[in-house]
Amino acid sequence: MKGFYCYIILFLAVSHSLLSQSKIDTFLKPSDSLNSPRRNAVVITETALATATLFGLNQLWYADYSRSNFKTINDSGEWLQMDKMGHVFSSYQLGRLGANTFNWAGVRKKDQLLYGSTLGLGFLTAVEVMDGFSDEWGFSWTDMVANVTGTGLYVGQELLWKEQRILLKYSFSRTEFAQQRPDRLGNGFSEEFLKDYNGQTYWLSANINSFLKTKSIPNWLNLAFGYGADGMLTGDANDTLFLNQNRTRQYYLSLDVDLSRIKTNSNVLKIIFDVFNVIKVPFPTLELNNKGRVKLHYFYF
Repeated sequence: MKGFYCYIILFLAVSHSLLSQSKIDTFLKPSDSLNSPRRNAVVITETALATATLFGLNQLWYADYSRSNFKTINDSGEWLQMDKMGHVFSSYQLGRLGANTFNWAGVRKKDQLLYGSTLGLGFLTAVEVMDGFSDEWGFSWTDMVANVTGTGLYVGQELLWKEQRILLKYSFSRTEFAQQRPDRLGNGFSEEFLKDYNGQTYWLSANINSFLKTKSIPNWLNLAFGYGADGMLTGDANDTLFLNQNRTRQYYLSLDVDLSRIKTNSNVLKIIFDVFNVIKVPFPTLELNNKGRVKLHYFYF
């Protein structure tokens, strides 16, 4: 889940950087042709942020654990794969951010995909290598598969449709499990938002009109398919310290809004919509779990 931390840090930092450089709406408009100063600023900013974040992780996250020879681990069965969903989400969103910033600089589409959309994959690979040299963790091939999947979802849609018809989104609700194990699942909302897998839901949000091509449906309306899990106090279902976990997979069907498809001439609003488009908009939601239970949420977030 460190990838999700890194994604949040980089996404907010770059977004804030772009917004704070100028109040002029025209400055925020993507360039029609290559703007070398913008491109250079994007490359320098992203490189500096990635370097600073990796350095910070090394000092704040890994410093408390001893180093080891490089090793790999198989953690594919942990947390009902919710941590893998976090890797897919992080890689997709970092790639989207990288491509969008290069688009703002007027970089041609091919290079946006080659250099921009691989930002997340490159960064998360570096984090994974650092895991490999830590006694506490290890290099996870399933994490890498998840990272590649997230990048592939973005790049594949751009190559196939030249747009993102299917978005990856996130939502969160607090649970009682963090109170039972705050050291692992978070102490307070800001930590639980990132660490409590029980409260997280990851969504594939598909734009209806992109597929049906009808004027009877608003262009911004999406159909969303979610995945979550519940009842987890530890990653391992066979952990002898937590034998009574009622671990449950949850599947969701809901509606959503693609904020990027809301018409506006304001480039400031476009950036704001782009930032918040990572969050699933609350709607009535149908839930089905792996134990056969069906539940209707009148308002699910």
